[in-house]
Amino acid sequence: MSEAPALKRPVTLHLRGDWGQANMHRICGWLAQEMGDRAPEGSRFAIWNGRGGIDQIEALQVGEADIAIVTPTAAVRMLERAGKMEGLASLGVIGQRDRLVVAVDASLPVTTVADLASVADQLTVATSLDDGVNLIGLAAHKALRIAGVDPEKLSFFYHERPFPPLEQFIEGKANVLIHEAVMTPRWQQLDRVRPVKYLPWGDNVLQAFAAEGWQDAVVEAGYFPGLTEDLRTLDFSDFAILCRKDMEDDVAALATWCMVMTRRALEAQYAHLPADHSPVTYPLVPDDMVRSPLPLHPAAARAYEALGDRELSDGAPLWK
Repeated sequence: MSEAPALKRPVTLHLRGDWGQANMHRICGWLAQEMGDRAPEGSRFAIWNGRGGIDQIEALQVGEADIAIVTPTAAVRMLERAGKMEGLASLGVIGQRDRLVVAVDASLPVTTVADLASVADQLTVATSLDDGVNLIGLAAHKALRIAGVDPEKLSFFYHERPFPPLEQFIEGKANVLIHEAVMTPRWQQLDRVRPVKYLPWGDNVLQAFAAEGWQDAVVEAGYFPGLTEDLRTLDFSDFAILCRKDMEDDVAALATWCMVMTRRALEAQYAHLPADHSPVTYPLVPDDMVRSPLPLHPAAARAYEALGDRELSDGAPLWK
């Protein structure tokens, strides 16, 4: 299966990414082009804006999307255990090393997230809304409650995407930040207005999430300004590439072939960034792609097994 399993009939595929300018859309664009190059005339590929959360799952389940991307994979695992992934399968995982981190103004008299309850009236928390779609907001509010911090007693600045909350914290308009995208440059500027410290979620939170399939992870000392020791926090890594179980075998096999054999075309878009500060982890490793939070589509599983360690497809990446 080193040669592309080119489609023999025209197809129309709907891929669902992010708001339009971030990594999910790049992944969708890469797959759409590579699959399109190996599909006959008359094939059409559309990329729809999405939010990367529960909306993606619902779009697949009602047939509005054929391929959708969700992050983090830990949330997919948790939702699968809760019975909310019915009818869905995976084409694999694109790596992204990310964490859900709590940063606070260093002047606050707190050392853990649980301590925030004692100063709730002094806090403005910059994060995302828990609206039934956004997985950042879901995790942040769920974790606060488990830690004994009542969100109803806090003031919030909410935004769908990570960068407005980061700006609010950097500018001193919020004194607590709970967010992801930790590899981006703005996280290196959190101490622009005042000293910053980082709070562990605590064992109660991490154990409760682990019981639902959502694991913890570490941010190493020195990764952020002012982080002097390793920080255990919630994992927020990786993009799950999802489809329905009834996706045609030849389409699932082609998508998988493209993910493995043309992966340099995606990696090249991030090669100007240090690997540990890239929003897509590179190099992409097929053995990691198959570590999916959902069972692989059977045709995708066969494709990964057949491809093995084959040489990558020829062709210079656009962004090389």
